[in-house]
Amino acid sequence: MRTPGWPAWRSCCPPLPRSLGSCCFPDRRSHRAQSENGDPLMKVMLTGGTGFVGSHLLESLLAAGHDVRLLARSEAKVKRVLREQGIEIQDVVYGDMTDADTVREALTGCDCVIHAAAAVEISSQRSVLDSNIAGNHNVLGSAVSLGLDPIVYVSSIATMFPPPGPEHTTDDPVVSLSTDYGRSKAEGELYARELQGEGAPLVIFYPSGVYGPRDPGIGATLKGLRDRLAYTWVITAGGNACVDVRDLARMMTKVIDQGPERGARRYMAGGHFVSWAEEADIVERITGRRVRRLPVPAWLLRLAARLVDFIKWVYPPFDYPLTREAAEYVVGCRPCDSRKTIEALGVGFRPTGETLGDAIAWLAKEGHIDRKLAGRLLEG
Repeated sequence: MRTPGWPAWRSCCPPLPRSLGSCCFPDRRSHRAQSENGDPLMKVMLTGGTGFVGSHLLESLLAAGHDVRLLARSEAKVKRVLREQGIEIQDVVYGDMTDADTVREALTGCDCVIHAAAAVEISSQRSVLDSNIAGNHNVLGSAVSLGLDPIVYVSSIATMFPPPGPEHTTDDPVVSLSTDYGRSKAEGELYARELQGEGAPLVIFYPSGVYGPRDPGIGATLKGLRDRLAYTWVITAGGNACVDVRDLARMMTKVIDQGPERGARRYMAGGHFVSWAEEADIVERITGRRVRRLPVPAWLLRLAARLVDFIKWVYPPFDYPLTREAAEYVVGCRPCDSRKTIEALGVGFRPTGETLGDAIAWLAKEGHIDRKLAGRLLEG
């Protein structure tokens, strides 16, 4: 039931008592500092700040002059990531996004929030599902009830896969994947869209495969690139939509730069699309080294993925990155329509060769791949 006198998007949570609302959460817009070009400087609560996207986003927000508060689980990881980036930040709330009180503490006093965290590898897949769903409701729902604006949510094109048309668009329907992680992302996307429909100032980003240097945890995309370099480049149907993590961070920072009162929006951040053969060509050009190519028909890759899934079901310790969902994504990925994003935010995508080159050079320098695989990227 909607509370009289409150916007529809705040009806999902009760308003604060008048005695608290006026003293604890004043209208900060009139007192907000501005950057040199007149953009408002914001107090930003950031989740996922020790992850791949989040760590680059933290750096981008601070460079733009914004004041950032982190919500993080591990003090040791925060110290390590900040040390590696050469960043100093004192405002950190330690706790889990599944704890509603901790999340509300982290949000209190902030102007806006970027929710870039998602549990991927914890004790069980069911825990992944429960953790991400609870975290999304706590962060997004509490941000709405506290009146933060904008509220930025990092989703994924995987929540709308396969697309109904020739391109991924922000209007594609949500698809629930078979894994608990995939289902949790789909649930988060549906909840975010529900809040948008109620009028909340929620901004959803849909990145494709995120690549680039400096990944504190070596996620799935860089692991895939590492394995293609070290073993074999499978040439099959489909291709790779590749967005640079630094461009994605700049886009989300631009949303914060623009300030509040711009309403709900959805932004595709798909980068450039290349076929698997084209990607192999790019890597050969930037490294000066030949890669081993293995042509595999789409039907055979799908069959192999089902076999691997069966082996994992029979023998859980078997660890191989190929899954049925991964195979479908590999052969079915399509270009992304990011034109509206580029026009609205004034941020484009750097060339795929630059993104992959910086990622490969970083992997080699950090010892994740043999340095010789980087070829001339490490010369000079």
